[in-house]
Amino acid sequence: MTAGSLATRSVPTNILRPPLRTVSQTTVEADLWRAMRAEAEAALIEEPLYAGINQATVLDQPSLIHALAYRLAHRLGDGDLSRLSTRDLCLAAFQADPHAGGHAVRDIVAIRERDPTCRRYLDPFLFYKGLASLEGYRVAHWLWHQGRATLALHIQSRISEVFGADIHPAARIGSGVFIDHATGVVIGETTVIADDVSILQSVTLGGNGKESGDRHPKIERGVLLSVGAKVLGNIRVGEGAKVAAAAVVLHDVPAHTTVAGVPARVVSRISPTEDPALSMDQFFGDGI
Repeated sequence: MTAGSLATRSVPTNILRPPLRTVSQTTVEADLWRAMRAEAEAALIEEPLYAGINQATVLDQPSLIHALAYRLAHRLGDGDLSRLSTRDLCLAAFQADPHAGGHAVRDIVAIRERDPTCRRYLDPFLFYKGLASLEGYRVAHWLWHQGRATLALHIQSRISEVFGADIHPAARIGSGVFIDHATGVVIGETTVIADDVSILQSVTLGGNGKESGDRHPKIERGVLLSVGAKVLGNIRVGEGAKVAAAAVVLHDVPAHTTVAGVPARVVSRISPTEDPALSMDQFFGDGI
């Protein structure tokens, strides 16, 4: 795969399906990194006032994960934990996970493919809160499993303060996940999110009461969670399902269906060949 092929809108066939861990991560990551560097070089001319940031954040960095660690540090570092310390934490997390670069590639490509406002890979990398929240969560998740809960919770808190998304570091989130806008997104401790899921603003994946243990939703591959959807409790949203805007889901959602309402109920069937998370089509259907 070449950098040129990444610039087309045919990427999901090669990157989003199957999960990247079954594809040559080195090649795909290198290609995306070359494409981003080319975009950063073009941006130097497009906006000279931003040239220093593009230079330091992308062009002066040796790899995608180094650049990502640098960018996250500048956005999440604060008086309690300096940017330098935050960068070192992020880089340690990414270097410890052989799939970190692959996750970042699939997450960036997901945005480029699904967000009609995204004109290049550089934009979500520099500016989108959803990508920053997700990659910051990946750092916190690594810290959590290293037994460093205090730092993991610090990163979670900073993500919430800066980006408006509250993602518990113990949650398990796949790759190729698109968190659009991020504002108001809440993802609870025992939530599991598979690959290729799309999550819009103000979505809650929460518990249902004060029960302890495994108490949060399980979101299968290819699900679309529309604006303001609330999925509560240890329930499962089946593969390729669609949860309509403002729906309140309290029971399992069958695969390849659309649910809507309060409480949510099935309002239409979806063809197994469709991918709601990729199409981002929030149409309810005509009933069943």
